[in-house]
Amino acid sequence: QVQLVESGGGLVQPGGSLRLSCAASGSTFNINNMGWYRQAPGKQRELVAVITSGGVTNYVDSVKGRFTISRDNAKNTVYLQMNSLKPEDTAAYYCNAKGWSGSYWGQGTQVSVSS
Repeated sequence: QVQLVESGGGLVQPGGSLRLSCAASGSTFNINNMGWYRQAPGKQRELVAVITSGGVTNYVDSVKGRFTISRDNAKNTVYLQMNSLKPEDTAAYYCNAKGWSGSYWGQGTQVSVSS
């Protein structure tokens, strides 16, 4: 089993920045990909960014050039640096970890972008 704990959400004005963190614990040795998803009210959960254990990244088009995913394997932590935030980025953000034992989710952290 893997446990994920997110932090770093909050309220920010348009154009502002936030940094999300997700710390993994438990059977972290089997984790391969880690990523961030988001879900806005009334919408389906969507993949925002993913990073492999080797550092290969992929982003949804709407955040390319604004968000950066990174990973500290020694700390079993994944980060999402979010810059130039827009109101449409408002959502609950969820950390995800995938390994041979399954797919795991954090509890979510709210990001709200509003003036």
